Amino acid sequence: MRVLCTTTGSPSHGRAQLPLLRALAAAGHEVLVVTNPSLASVFQDDDLRLDTTMPDLDPRARMMERADELAALPKDDTAVLHGAIAKLLFRGMAETGAKISLEGVFPLAKEFQPDLILRDGFDLGAVLIAERLGIPHLPTPSGAMNILDPADVLPYFNATREEVGLPTYDDPLSVVPHGRVDCVPPEFTFARNLPPTWSYRQTVDVERASVLPRWVAELPTDRPLVYAAIGTALPKMLELSNDANDAPEGAPEGAAPPFEFPDPTAALRTIADALSRLEDCTVVLTTSGIPLDTDGLPSHVHVTERLPQPILLESVDLFLTHGGFNSIRESLRTATPLAVLPQFGDQHANALRAQELGIGRAVTDTAPDAIAAVCRDVLADDSIAARARTARLAMLAMPGIEAAVGDLEKLTA
Repeated sequence: MRVLCTTTGSPSHGRAQLPLLRALAAAGHEVLVVTNPSLASVFQDDDLRLDTTMPDLDPRARMMERADELAALPKDDTAVLHGAIAKLLFRGMAETGAKISLEGVFPLAKEFQPDLILRDGFDLGAVLIAERLGIPHLPTPSGAMNILDPADVLPYFNATREEVGLPTYDDPLSVVPHGRVDCVPPEFTFARNLPPTWSYRQTVDVERASVLPRWVAELPTDRPLVYAAIGTALPKMLELSNDANDAPEGAPEGAAPPFEFPDPTAALRTIADALSRLEDCTVVLTTSGIPLDTDGLPSHVHVTERLPQPILLESVDLFLTHGGFNSIRESLRTATPLAVLPQFGDQHANALRAQELGIGRAVTDTAPDAIAAVCRDVLADDSIAARARTARLAMLAMPGIEAAVGDLEKLTA
C-alpha cells in the first residue's frame, strides 16, 4: 500500500501524524510525507520518504481575503467571535487554500500513485487530489477538524470542485466521506460537527528515546507539581514573517491583517507571573524558545526551553496549557487535570469543551491573579481529577495505533 501524507502548520501537526505513519512503515507500507521545509525535521529520522515541496497554506493570507467580513464580526463574545473566525478561515481554505495545495501537490501525487491519502486537517486541497485520483482520504488528528463545520464550508468547497472540474456533492460530510482518524475516546470527543470514527489510543512516546532531564527527578514531591507550556503553534505563526503585521505571501495586494495574533512573549510573561503566585506548588514552565526574563522568578518556578511533555504529564497534578489539541490528547492519556488558557484558533473551543467534559477549567480572565486562582481551584477539585481518570480509562480501552494499519488496508482494498 502506498500512502501519501500532507502536513502543514506547526511541528505539532506532524507529531500528531507520526505514530500512525510509523505503524504503516513498520508494516511494510510505503509512506511519502509532503510538507514544508520548516517541518522536515519532524519526520527526517523515521523510515519515511520525505518531500518538502508542500505549498505554504499560511492561514493569515486566507483571513486577509475576508478582512471586511472579519471586521464586521461582533467582538463582545470571545467564544462566538472565534467560532465565526474559524468559519471564515475554512471558507478561505476551501477556496484559495485548496487550489494552492492542489496545484502544488497533485503532480507529485500523480507520479506516486497512492492508494490512500492521510491529510493535515487544514489541507482541503488533499481532498481534491484524492477525488481526482479516485482514492480514499482521511484527516489525521488535528484541532482544525474539531472546529470544521462541514455544512458551512460545503458551498465554498463545491465552488472549488466545480472550478477544477470535479463533481459537486450535496452531503456536507463529503469532505470526510471515509471518516477521520482521532486519538480521543468518542465519549470525550472535541469535534463539534463530525461523527467519531477510526479512534485509537494516544501514543505516549511520540519522540524517540525521550527522557526527562535529571533535574526534574530532583524536584520536591511534597507539594503539587504544576506544568505550564505555551505550545508551538503561536510561535510558528509569528515566525512566518519578521513582522507579524506584514502581509503574508498570497494575501491580496494592499491587504492589512484583520486582527493581531496574540504576542507569545507577552503571553509567556503573564503565565510566568501567574505561576509565581503558586508558592505552595512546584512549577515547571517550558518556553518553546520564546525569550523570557527569569530574573525575579521565585525558586519554585523552574524554566526550561523544552522537555518531553507526554512523559512529564504522567506525574503532573495540573497542566496549565494553551489548549492545543496535541496537549489535550496527551493530558487525556495521562489523566492530568487542565487549566486551559487559550490563545487562538481551536484553543478557545478546546477550553470550553474541557470544562464541559469536567476534565479542567477554561481561563477567561487573563490577569495573573485570575490565572493562579483557576489553577488553585482545579487542584482543589477532586471531581476534576476523578473525571480525568475516567478519560484515561476510556483512552486505554481503545486499540493501539497499530490496529489502524489493518483498518486502512481494508479501506483501500
